[in-house]
Amino acid sequence: MGLQQALEVGSFAITAEVMPPRGGDVSSTLAHARALRGLVHAVNVTDSSRAVMRMSSLAVCRLLLEAGIEPVLQLACRDRNRIALQADLLGAHALGIRHLLCLTGDPVRAGDQTSARPVNELESVRLLQQVRDFNAGLDPVQGLLPDGPTDLYAGAAADPQCPSWSGLRSRVRRKQQAGARFIQTQMVTDADCLRRFVDEISGPLELPVLAGVFLLKSARNAAFINRVVPGANIPQSIIDRLAASANPADEGISIAAEQVSTYAGIAQGVHLMAVKAEEKIPLILERAGISSRC
Repeated sequence: MGLQQALEVGSFAITAEVMPPRGGDVSSTLAHARALRGLVHAVNVTDSSRAVMRMSSLAVCRLLLEAGIEPVLQLACRDRNRIALQADLLGAHALGIRHLLCLTGDPVRAGDQTSARPVNELESVRLLQQVRDFNAGLDPVQGLLPDGPTDLYAGAAADPQCPSWSGLRSRVRRKQQAGARFIQTQMVTDADCLRRFVDEISGPLELPVLAGVFLLKSARNAAFINRVVPGANIPQSIIDRLAASANPADEGISIAAEQVSTYAGIAQGVHLMAVKAEEKIPLILERAGISSRC
C-alpha cells in the first residue's frame, strides 16, 4: 500500500526521511532507504534542508523508485524561480514520482553558503497552487498542457507547536485551499499541541496528519536544535532525561518510540526524522511495536 492509498483509506501511515549525500555517491542514502522497505509507506528525500548543499532530491527520488521504494519529493522554493519549479514538477511526473511535499525552504542565512542569492519567487502556498493547476491540465501561459494533466499528490508542512494559533490556522487553511492533500508536521514534542491541532485545525479541513518524530542523540544535540532550528521547542524534561542517561543515544531511540506510540492515537500517521542516523529508524519502529506496515 502506497502513501496516498494509506491516507485515503484511513490506515495509519508512516513516512521517514533520508538526506541526499553531500557529493556524488548515493550508495549510503540508498542503503538507508532500502532498510525501510516494508516498514514505511514512503521515504521523503530532503531538498538542501537548512540551506546546505546536497544532491538533487529529484535525482535521488528517481533512484529510490528504481529500487522499488516509494519516494516523497521535497521541493523548496528558496533556490528556484517559477520556471524552474514548473520544470521540476513536470519532470517529477515524467519520472513517475507522484508524492511531493511543497516547502518554502529554510532561509539562506541558516546554511553554510550565506552569500548565496535566494530566489523565493514563490512560497509553499503558490507552489501548491501550481501543482493543482498542472493536475487540472492548465498551462501557466497557453491555456492547456498539450499532453494532458499531471498526477501529483501534494502535501504541506505545518508546526502544531506554533505560538500563533490563529496564524497557524490561517496558513493551514490556505494550504488546504491551494490543494494540499496531507500534512507532515515539523518535530512535535507536545502531544497536547498535536491533539489540539488535529481536533481544531486539520480535522475540520479533512487533512490527514503525519506527526513529526525527531531522533535526539544527546542532551547537547537537543539544546543545539533548540538554539539553531527555527520553531524547535524541545522541553527541558526531555533534555534532562537525555542528560541523566548512561546511554543517551539509546535513550533518544526510546523517546522517539514512545512518541510514535503516543501519536498513533492522535494523528493518522508519523513522519520519522533521524538526521545522520537514519539506520536507527527501524529500531525506533520496533520499540514502538511496529514491525511491518506495508
